[in-house]
Formats: sequence, structure tokens, C-alpha cells
Amino acid sequence: MTDHTRRPGRWISHWEPDDPHFWQTTGRRVATRNLLLSIFAENLGFSVWVLMSIVVAFLDDAGFSFSLTQIFWLLIVPNLVGAALRVPYTFAVSRFGGRAFTAFSAGVLLIPTGMLAVAVTDTGTPYWFFLLTAAAMGLGGGNFSSSMANISFFFPEGRKGVALGINAAAGNLGVASTQLIVVLVIHLGTGLNLAYAALMWMPLLCVAAVAAWARMDSLTSATPDGVSYRRAMRNRQTWVMSFLYVGTFGSFIGFSFAFPALIQYQFGGQVAVAFLGPLIGSLSRPAGGWFADRIGGARVTLWTFAGLAVGVGGVLTSLRLNAFWLFFASFVGLFVLSGVGNGATYRMIPLIFSAQARASALADGTDPAPLLTTARRQAAAAVGVVGAVGAAGGVLINLAFTLSREATGTLDAAFTAFLAIYVACAVVTWWYYLRTGFAVRRSPSLAHADV
Repeated sequence: MTDHTRRPGRWISHWEPDDPHFWQTTGRRVATRNLLLSIFAENLGFSVWVLMSIVVAFLDDAGFSFSLTQIFWLLIVPNLVGAALRVPYTFAVSRFGGRAFTAFSAGVLLIPTGMLAVAVTDTGTPYWFFLLTAAAMGLGGGNFSSSMANISFFFPEGRKGVALGINAAAGNLGVASTQLIVVLVIHLGTGLNLAYAALMWMPLLCVAAVAAWARMDSLTSATPDGVSYRRAMRNRQTWVMSFLYVGTFGSFIGFSFAFPALIQYQFGGQVAVAFLGPLIGSLSRPAGGWFADRIGGARVTLWTFAGLAVGVGGVLTSLRLNAFWLFFASFVGLFVLSGVGNGATYRMIPLIFSAQARASALADGTDPAPLLTTARRQAAAAVGVVGAVGAAGGVLINLAFTLSREATGTLDAAFTAFLAIYVACAVVTWWYYLRTGFAVRRSPSLAHADV
């Protein structure tokens, strides 16, 4: 890279990843370095975001007397804050640069981890401080959007999908790693040491922040595109896909937050195996994209929701029989299917917008190239919106658990509601993307779309 392309503060003013010569000589090396450091920071973001999910399962053993409703609110609050931050975090990369914002987003997580370390060392800590700590943990939930937005600018179109898929899957693995490692760490030494659940992340967060500041780059070409966001917000397909992503990613993150607590309070133990659900769900996400490429994202999504409905039926049966292993197996199925659904629905978004652009160009008799460029920008904007709404689905999951327990004393009503939502998502998928002749009759912009 020539000197005039790099500005003070590791800003790069010349970046052409779609130029094969540039990519081979310079782009690939720089993009890969930024991807690896971004994955490290994003993974830690997910880890801190869901940290309360495993801590709450041991609060009673540590001497804290919180009701189950209070416990679920400690799960709802970080989910809510994380979902709300996803849109502003997407814009922050363009405003402050990927390097600076990645360093900030990792370093700021020292606040919730520090607060948790203080909260769990004294059984007299008031509940409101735990709620405030849970809210601060929501800062980790925004990291996904900033990381995905930043990395998308570094890679050429032909490699972007793979890079973003790796980035997303590696970040999601932070959920599983937290629920596995924390259970082991808090039992080191004598007795139960919940403070270790917070302290263990602090050195890693410092390393991630320093590494991002020292070795990552920012692109001047990653400029804000408010027009694309406005257009995406006005496009019906953005909201249709948001609803479907509530059903897939909302299920994954919502169940991830709740799974350890559900195991603890329904069956009185076995929390150590809770990490397997998020782990398998994270690993199955790339499979969703792979299947979508081969048989169509809409078909995969439809069958995903059908499978999720069956999985919920298994959970309801296990609760009535008080059968832990049926409960666990059904939940693992839910995690697998939500992971597959995450990959499939995300794969649909760029295809839908590209199909709209091609259909519009065909109808007008114009060159599709400019419209396809605009469509890619709108798709990128839609991904940010869809991701934020989908994360909010996790809030609804845990809110449903809370309301169900308060109203009926059981979780049956919540799972029945999930069953109805999965059926509705399946119907919406079929109606908009699979119904024979519908695209031609009702929505010319989606004519011939193979999504």
C-alpha cells in the first residue's frame, strides 16, 4: 500500500477490494487482519451480553433472594438494551471509524464486568444495582452490528458473504463459551465465587481494545448512507424479513438467555450442559446459508419454522412429564433450527433487494447495474434494521416467560404463544416468497425472485 493511501490514525483513503490486483497485493492481507481482530472483539461482546444468563442460575446458591420474575427481568434488560443499540452502533462505524469504534466497544465492556464483580461480592447489594448492571451488559449486544457493518466494507462482493458468515458465527459462539467457561471458573478454589464470572473477561477486553487500536484500520469510503436507510425503512420487504428474523434470531438469543435459568428452576440443576444449545445453534448458522444457496432461503426458512413448531411441542410434552432429557433434547432442536434459520433468512435479504432491482430495470427497459448498486446499499441497511428487530425478539421470549409464570404459574402459555408465532412465520414465508404466482400478480418487484 502506498503511503498516500494511509492517513494519520490508520485511516485508509484508497480501498478497492473488487480490483483483483489490489485485492491480491494489499486488500486480502489487510481485510483478514481486520476480520480476525473484529471477531475477537465481537465474540467478547456476545460473551458479556449474555453473562447474566449464567450468573442468575447461581444467585440463589450465592445467598441472593430474588424471585423468578426478578430473575427474568435481569435477562430481559440486557437483551432490550442490546437490541436498541444495534442501529446506532451500525452508524457509529461510519462516524468514528472501524478501528476506533471497535476499540471503544471492547473497552467499554469493562464497565458492566466491573459492576458485576462489585454486585455479587455482597449479598446486600440491592436489586436495582443488579438491574443497572444488566442494562450495562446490553452494550455487548450492539457489537454485532458495528462489527458486521465494518467488515462488510473491507471485502469484495464475491467474498463478503463468507467473511460476514464467519464473523457472525464466531461472534455467536461467545454465547456458548460464556455458558461453558463461566460455570467452570466460578467453582475454582473453595466454594462459589461469582465475582470470577466478571473478572475473567477483564484482561481479554483490555487485550481486544488495545489490539483493535494498534492494528485495525478505518476506511474513509465507509461513509454514512442515510438515503439507503430511508429507502430500506420504506420497503415492505425489510419489515417482512424483520418479522421472520424475530422468529429465528429472536428465538436463538432469547432461548440462550433463558436456557440456564429454565433448567435451574424447572429441574433444579444440570446447568452445566446449558452451553450445548447455543454452541450447536451457532455452529448450525453457516449450514443455513449453505442450504439456502442450494435449495432457496425461503424453502429452508419455511421448513425451519415447521421444525421449530415441532420442537416447541416437544418442550410442552417434557414439562408435563417432568422429563429433563426430553426437555433438553427438544431445546437443542430449537437451537439447531434457529441457527439454520438465522443463516437462511440473512441469505434471503440481498437476494430480495437484487430481485426487486432487476424486475424494476426489466419493467423500465433500463440498465440494471445502477439499480443493483443501490439495491446492495439498501440490503446492507436492511440487514442493520432486521438485526435490531430480530434481537428485540429475544426480549419478547423472556417477557413471555415472565408473564406466563406470573399469570399461570407455569411456562405452558409462553410456549403455546411461541408455537402460534412459528406457525404465523411459516405462513408469512409461504405467502410472500413461495406462493405460486403471487410474486407476479401482486408484487412485480419480486417477480422471478429465487429466494
